[in-house]
Formats: sequence, C-alpha cells, structure tokens
Amino acid sequence: MPRRLPPGCVEDRDRYKNIRIYLRRPGRPKVRLLGTPWSTEFMDAYHAALRDEAPNDERRLKRSESGSWRWVCERYFAEYAPYLRMTPPTRAAYRRVLEATFDEPIAPGDSRCFRDVPISRMTPKAVRVLRDRKLATPAAANAVIKIMRQVFEFAIEQEMITESAAAKVELFSAATDGHHAWTVAEALQFEARHPIGTQARLAYALLLYTGARVSDVRLFGRQHVNDGWLDFKPAKTSRSSGIEVSVPVLPDLQKVLDACKQDNLTFLMTHQHKPYSAKGLSNRMRDWCDEAGLPQCSAHGLRKAGATIAAENGATESQLMAIFGWTSAKQASHYTKRANRKKQAGKAMALIKVG
Repeated sequence: MPRRLPPGCVEDRDRYKNIRIYLRRPGRPKVRLLGTPWSTEFMDAYHAALRDEAPNDERRLKRSESGSWRWVCERYFAEYAPYLRMTPPTRAAYRRVLEATFDEPIAPGDSRCFRDVPISRMTPKAVRVLRDRKLATPAAANAVIKIMRQVFEFAIEQEMITESAAAKVELFSAATDGHHAWTVAEALQFEARHPIGTQARLAYALLLYTGARVSDVRLFGRQHVNDGWLDFKPAKTSRSSGIEVSVPVLPDLQKVLDACKQDNLTFLMTHQHKPYSAKGLSNRMRDWCDEAGLPQCSAHGLRKAGATIAAENGATESQLMAIFGWTSAKQASHYTKRANRKKQAGKAMALIKVG
C-alpha cells in the first residue's frame, strides 16, 4: 500500500481551511501539486516538478490577466464591501462557487476556460452555460447565478462594464422545498431511539425548541440562559441586521437540559471535549438520524418543523420572525400561507358532496 504522500510532499491549509499539496525541497521554491495524491495527474505533476519542468496545469498558477473573469473575481474577494461583511463561512462558500467557474471550459472539448474570458465578453449566453451545467441540481445552479450577479455589480461599480449579464439570466424554478421538515411521528421515533440524557436528544431539543440554526446551537451554553429565556445573536445575520433573538426555555427543553452536564461553556461537546463546528454538528446529527432510521431527516429540518408546527398552531408572521430571527416577512409568510391553506382545505372539504 503506498504511503499517504510521495517523498518531499507536504500538506498545507490555506486561510479557508482547504488542503493543498506542495513539493518542498531545500533551497527551492515550493511547488503546488494538483490532483488526488498518487493519481496519474498528480504523479505527472510531481515528476515534472522534480525535473523542474512546468506542470501541465501551469495556467492555474499563473497570474490572472487584467480584466479577465478570474481577475475581477479576485478583486471582488479583496475589495467588495458586501462580500467582506459576510461571515467567514459565507465568504468561503461564495469563493468556492466562483472558483469552480474558473476551470470550466467555455465549450465541451475546448481547452480555453472561463478564467481567461474578459469580463466584457461574459455575456448572458456565457452565464447560461455555467448555469446549465448544473441542471441536475437547480439550487446549486441558482446559487451560481446569484453569486455571479454580485460580481457583476462590483464590476459595474468599478466602471469595468455598464450592465450585468447575470441579471439577464433567469433562475430555475424551485423543484423542491429544500430540507425535509420533520413530522410529529418522525420526532417521536427519534425520541424513542435517543432518550433524555444523551447528546443526541440534547442536540435535537435545542434545535427544535429554540428554532435556531446549527451554527448557533453549537455554541449555546448556560451563559445564554437568563431568567428562563435563551438570548443569542444569530451568526448568519451578525454582520447584516445584527438582530438579537430571545426565546423562552420551554418545559420540554428545560427537562432535557436538567438531565445533561452543564459544566462546560457549550451544552454540546465532541468526543474530544471540544465545541462542535457547524458542519461537525450537522454531520453528527446526520448520524443520529440514521441510527433512528430517519435518513430523510436532518438538523435544518427541525428548524423547518418548528416553523411549520408554530404556524399551524396559529403563530403570526411577526411572531415567527421573532422566533426564527427573520428580518423579512417573506420567509414567515411561506409558513403562514401554507398553514392557512391547510385549514381552509379542511373546512372546504365538507363542501364536496353530491346531491
């Protein structure tokens, strides 16, 4: 079995926590190696670097041409205030989406990539090409368009172009409602598998009974609870609206909290006795759901379930906004309208009769 990396190769993490592989040799500049270690692409680049030859993918490492799509994106990363005000995870997600467009060929079989296309030649047709390559995942396709629109807005501000090509490209209609909202039966099934006193039940209760996102729940601790209320500032909107959320600690949640150790700054801890990352807690919740025989359920689905239950029990849009930290009624109205439709259907069904 081959070693993890060839001789002279080392792993390094950039500021966005992405792992990169380099060849390091004394007295010589380090050389980045692309591809999966031990793959044909990787080993070709490795041996070329040992021979001091330019790798086949040198175009990825060369300086961006002024005015090119990649050059504009790099300036967007460094200068665009709305981007810089985003939270680090959001900025990282935006960067991944845009960087993925750099190496997309402008046409099948074409050696030229979008990275080198001048921003002035990034037409609506070019944007549609990038969108349509994600036909199988409409949400991801829409994310590409939404994020590209910001880059074009930046380019307009900098007087590089006069209009946005991305603004002329339509989004795909939503094919699904996104994450599955848990049903009452599914919640009871999870509770039966994970009793009070377990970390799984604690995570479930914090997600369900606070309506908070995973990125916030992972940090909840006794310091957030005061006089029967849980107070926090959602991480997702900390740099935009800065809204603060206060929700009462419901009896069902208090019962779960009372059964758990509270001698750490966070209620939820990993096996290494450290707080979870947002992704780590999402993945752990995924495992707990699978253990309960609920592969269709997820952490975010509990937030949707809470909003659905509250709306069906009569919560108004303003009440939902207060609970879930929404600054616009648009999201809240999605739940109230659906709940109202269900109630109206229930009343109207009695009118369907013959004779």
